[in-house]
Amino acid sequence: MDQATQTEIEAATFRRLVAHLDENKDVQNIDLMNLAHFCRNCLSKWYRAEAEDRGVEIDYEQAREVVYGEPYSDWKTKYQKEASKEQLAAYDQNKPAD
Repeated sequence: MDQATQTEIEAATFRRLVAHLDENKDVQNIDLMNLAHFCRNCLSKWYRAEAEDRGVEIDYEQAREVVYGEPYSDWKTKYQKEASKEQLAAYDQNKPAD
């Protein structure tokens, strides 16, 4: 596979992942963190880091808008629920060491 095709496939896969997360707003970030050790915010940070590595300036809120499909504050108001005690306990137990 040539590099251009690989990049196109990787980009399409990223867009599909973001769309899948958008279609499943009931899956909370803490659920993702507890299960897979990453969440929408992590994707936003990775997006920003990759942009910066390529000389493209993008701030964290702009990167979040790419991943969330709208300003994070709007998404949070509409979809984010308060984490349960059980979710927080699982996060504390499983969070990676800094």
